[in-house]
Amino acid sequence: MTHAIRTAPAPALTGILGDEGLRLFFPLSALHAALWPVLWVVVNGFALPFDGAIPPGMWHAHEMLFGSFGAAVIGFITTAIPEWTDSRRLQGRALFALAALWGIGRIAGLLGADGAAVVAAVADTAWLAALPVYVAAVSWRKRTSRLLGILLWLSALAVSGAMVHAAFVLGDVERAQAGLHAAGLVLLGLLGLVLARISVPVTNLVLDPSQGSSPYRPHPGRLNLAPGLVAIAIAGQIAGLSPAVGAYLFVAAGAAFLDRVAEAFIGRAIFRAEILALAGSSLMAGAGLLLVGASRLGAGFTETPALHLALMGGLGLGVLAVFAIAGLFHTGRTFPLPAAARPAIALLIGAVALRVLPELGLLPAPPGPPHALAALFWAAAFLLWLKVYWPFLSRPRVEEAAVC
Repeated sequence: MTHAIRTAPAPALTGILGDEGLRLFFPLSALHAALWPVLWVVVNGFALPFDGAIPPGMWHAHEMLFGSFGAAVIGFITTAIPEWTDSRRLQGRALFALAALWGIGRIAGLLGADGAAVVAAVADTAWLAALPVYVAAVSWRKRTSRLLGILLWLSALAVSGAMVHAAFVLGDVERAQAGLHAAGLVLLGLLGLVLARISVPVTNLVLDPSQGSSPYRPHPGRLNLAPGLVAIAIAGQIAGLSPAVGAYLFVAAGAAFLDRVAEAFIGRAIFRAEILALAGSSLMAGAGLLLVGASRLGAGFTETPALHLALMGGLGLGVLAVFAIAGLFHTGRTFPLPAAARPAIALLIGAVALRVLPELGLLPAPPGPPHALAALFWAAAFLLWLKVYWPFLSRPRVEEAAVC
């Protein structure tokens, strides 16, 4: 007598993606990061379908900060906070509601019309405010102060976002530019905090895959130096300090990020892709902030390439590194990074070099329309990551592996 073997039905894709924040928002972030610059540079030629009071270039900065990087922040926060606090994670409808708000803002960003600014303001302000409220609620329930730094930076992001969106609605270009600049700095401060959190367990896992020891112990006094000095630089701008003083504050913040690079010298293991990606993020963020300071002190270049080095380079590589590392551990896998994913890191670095070095006079302008090649390299980096990791993220978790 034979017995039929019953197998559980395969879970629906929506159920898998709604199980954890990174499964839904990392692919959304990667798609937006890949497609928006190509549409902006190659397809639309630095224009948008509708002309409004806000210049298209500011919509571009808005979409990269609150679109591409915004989705990455949502995915990271809704995944990391439950892990750090051993609390129940957001799932299902809550995640899809955040995704809907985020997506409405991105549709508005594609248009560039004045009316779209109102739509983007409502949708983006909602999810920007929801993140610090969520973190504060978890902190209260768990009676912990460990999330205070994350809460402060997310609150600052919500405030700077509200400033940007209000300026967009009012057509105030000057305030919009100041708000976008502040939002970029806040994201760099958040990057510094995140790198301080994840670099230690990642480095220890690279050095001792058995996790039987902790051979890497960073200097505790310097752990949060970079985000702290970024906060001081932001405070200096708000206080209206002189350009020279503000410039030196940016130099100090940049030096603090470079200090994190020094901590990556751990012997041969420095050549591991996981270590190089995290160190490269700090390197480009720090170098970009240093160049912002140099520009304000009279160097022969504008702040534009410096900001692109810090944000496109430091923040962009940091986001890609988190995608690659967390995408393994939260799907039941472990190091090393997939071989096919490593070229994505090189493509992103190449995109930054093509975007920044010609404006600094260190590289001839590449052939073709301005910045088109950089946009294509950038898009290829995120699309390659998505190609490699989509099978991991869109399928149920494999057998448990060590989670950092």
